[in-house]
Amino acid sequence: MSTIKVTEGHSLGADEAAKRIVAFEEMIKKYGVKTKWKGRHADLKGMGVSGSIDISDDDAQVVVKLGMLAKSFGVDAGKLESSIRKRLKAAFEA
Repeated sequence: MSTIKVTEGHSLGADEAAKRIVAFEEMIKKYGVKTKWKGRHADLKGMGVSGSIDISDDDAQVVVKLGMLAKSFGVDAGKLESSIRKRLKAAFEA
C-alpha cells in the first residue's frame, strides 16, 4: 500500500480554503472517490483508495492511501501526488 501526503500552504483562513477545495473534490469524484466532511476534516473513500483532507487556517493536507486494487488499475503514486499538489495550489491561488 502506497501512502501519498501533500500539504499545501495558504493565507486564506480555514473557511475560504474549505470553499476553494471544492474544485479538488470535483476532480476526485471523477475517479469514484467520495468525501464525507465533518467540520474541517473529510474522509476519502473509493475503489482501492482511502484517505483524508484536513484544513487549517494556514494549510491543507491531503492523505491518499492506494490499495492493491488501485495499483492493479495502474495508478502511479508519483503522478497522482503531482496532480494533487498542482490542483491544491491552483485552488488556493485563484
